[in-house]
Amino acid sequence: MEMRWLVVDLDGTVLQSDMLLESFWHVMSRNPAAAFQAVWTFRNKDKAALKRTLAQHSDFDFSHLPYDSGVIDLIKAHREAGGRVALVTASDQSFAQAIADYLGCFDEVHGSDGARNLKGAAKAAFLTERFGEGGFDYAGDAAADLPVWAQAQKAITVGLAQSVKPRVVSAGGEVQHLKQARPKSSSALPPAIKAMRPHQWLKNLLICLPALASHDAGAATWLAVVLAFIAMSLVASSVYIFNDLLDLSVDRGHVRKRERPLAAGTLSLEYGTVLGPLLFLSGLLIALLFMRYEFVLVLLGYFALTLAYSMVLKRQLIIDICVLAGLYTARVIAGAMATGIYVSPWLLALSVFLFLSLAAVKRQAELVSDAALGREGSSGRAYVTGDTPIVASMALSSGYIAVLVVALYISTPGLRSLYETPAYLWGICPVLLFWISRVVMITHRGLMDDDPVVFAMKDHVSRGCAVVIGGLLLAAATL
Repeated sequence: MEMRWLVVDLDGTVLQSDMLLESFWHVMSRNPAAAFQAVWTFRNKDKAALKRTLAQHSDFDFSHLPYDSGVIDLIKAHREAGGRVALVTASDQSFAQAIADYLGCFDEVHGSDGARNLKGAAKAAFLTERFGEGGFDYAGDAAADLPVWAQAQKAITVGLAQSVKPRVVSAGGEVQHLKQARPKSSSALPPAIKAMRPHQWLKNLLICLPALASHDAGAATWLAVVLAFIAMSLVASSVYIFNDLLDLSVDRGHVRKRERPLAAGTLSLEYGTVLGPLLFLSGLLIALLFMRYEFVLVLLGYFALTLAYSMVLKRQLIIDICVLAGLYTARVIAGAMATGIYVSPWLLALSVFLFLSLAAVKRQAELVSDAALGREGSSGRAYVTGDTPIVASMALSSGYIAVLVVALYISTPGLRSLYETPAYLWGICPVLLFWISRVVMITHRGLMDDDPVVFAMKDHVSRGCAVVIGGLLLAAATL
């Protein structure tokens, strides 16, 4: 008896992702003009042409895509039993062939060709013509596959929504439901919240600095600070989503970042593509409705700079570190614009040098990690491991200059208008010197988190330093 053909879909079945969105964000990260050109081809709703245009501008590393190990095992078992397997997908033929070549377990490959979008009824008609009604088993994942399953001898679903399962029928009456190897959460909310990185919102507490430095305790001031914090956090989360979408291929090759929801496939690219703009518009709406127009301008500038960083600037030598420092400082400026409080040049100088130090530490941590893994440099960055001593020197020198700024500020006349006993502020200098030196040393030893701010929140010594500095500020203001 001749073994039936097993036909498998690509998106959502062999691959726990969607090649259309994968290719769009891949091209967007490297050639935004080409991505927009591809979208322009979709003005006549020609989806096959859109896929072909994106494919022509893509240079994927197919080894890092999130494949479904359960489906791969199903394919291998079918072939070992003497059967034959075809990959038939609505994704572009070039992608389908490249993935088939990488996996090495398909006898035939058929994809969209720029004119015909091989999906739904079109796929069902193609397979019936190629193999005959009931002449194949079909594995798919979505309601669009219902007409294909109806023509198959056996219907195999992969991670199909419970609401769709009762509608699945096959010509041979056989139906099998499989779970995905890495099933998505029953709710998109947990991975979506993780992708938003709420722990990073603590960086936005920098918005409070102008109000704290001016000793302004007015209710209106702090209401503005709270609203600014919310708006900035939503916009920052939108940028994290966009950054993860633009960095999918790089993150999947990273030892820690590959567990991010979008890179791992626990949050679909469809959700991410909608969530990013939604978060940005929500933050902007709060700013437009309740905040000063100066804050709105800073917020838009922050968003534009972070997008430029994600798409271009993070791959530029030294510029990337300066931009990271600028994004931290932008939060301080945003706090001043939200409240109308004059921001001191001393506070700006401290912010620039301290955050330049932390940005350099971030790059130093990546380079140390690369060296430990035997890599020459971070993927997508302009640095090589040989640059590590120079980057570490930047971190130390910038941090020490920040301490010097504090010392010079303490020496300025007229400080008694803000502090009862300014002499207590001198204690901040040795604490900062110790903390900065320790952070750079820990990074040198390969013990630093990807983000020094996240590290500081988790590290008990760093928290202790923050408590001491807070105590010194309180003593200077009240004793």
